[in-house]
Amino acid sequence: MIEFGHPFVFLMLPLPLLIYFFLPAHRQRVAAFRFPFFRELARSAGQEPQAGAIVFSRTRLQNGVAILIWGLLVCALANPERVGEPITQEKAARDVMLAIDISGSMDQRDFPAADGQRVQRLDAVKRVVGDFIDARDGERVALIVFGAKAFVQAPFTEDLATVRALLDQTEVGMAGPHTVLGDAIGLAIKTFQTSEIEDRLLIVLSDGADTGSRMTPINAAAIAAREGVEMITIGVGDPRGTGEQRLDERTLTDIATTAGGQYFFAGDETALGDIYERIDAQTPKKIDVSVYRPKKPLAHFLIALSAAIGLATLGLLYAFKTRRRLA
Repeated sequence: MIEFGHPFVFLMLPLPLLIYFFLPAHRQRVAAFRFPFFRELARSAGQEPQAGAIVFSRTRLQNGVAILIWGLLVCALANPERVGEPITQEKAARDVMLAIDISGSMDQRDFPAADGQRVQRLDAVKRVVGDFIDARDGERVALIVFGAKAFVQAPFTEDLATVRALLDQTEVGMAGPHTVLGDAIGLAIKTFQTSEIEDRLLIVLSDGADTGSRMTPINAAAIAAREGVEMITIGVGDPRGTGEQRLDERTLTDIATTAGGQYFFAGDETALGDIYERIDAQTPKKIDVSVYRPKKPLAHFLIALSAAIGLATLGLLYAFKTRRRLA
């Protein structure tokens, strides 16, 4: 389909007629003598007759070509475009950050799996989080892992397969035995600051036992709230445990409350999966959808055609004139 980008330009089509009728060529009558033997008289005086200031009338061919070229040029100025089929583009409208605890406490095999067996906390988290990542199609996902240090395992990307592969490769203790939950939240905030997307979701999975952060988790959560980061904390572990192995639900609840978010307790693998379904229901996936139709400009074809017609007409008129002279 062909469309015109500037259709109002077609109002210029009658412009030559308006000029012809309202601004006619200057005409003047002058006295003159007509000599049937003018050429012989000029030659006897040693002069060569030349064309005078006379405006010759145009032929039908010239008028037709002039009208055609003017129409082509006006069409070119109207910016004709060949419009293709609609193409739909989807891009992320929200950034999702996953911060996963891989400290030594996540090595405890006290997490009930779907089949009733006790499995390692991190293994259960990786299985459920992996499915959650796969469902983020259209959103950008980033992954932070933390132990004694916090690291960006995967920056924001729509390549979900790579994020899941990096998650599957993480092991307990890769970042040290301790838990720097506050520093992990701080690193997440810093990573969000490089994003131009305003809708931001941070999901923290941990046992909540912060053992060495330079910034307390509560202070980090307050900063996250000021930065507009929505935060959800998920507790993984046994609330009845002892020492660093115990799930610190109070800290995780305070973090979520300070950031204006929610805290969830994952008592087993099934409950962890249900939590992600609830997160999807409360904060559904957001995608910006834009539809555009590719356009190919055609004006240069019309300009080239008008030039070719003009040159061909000049050549034809010159040939006719030469033939008459020879005749």
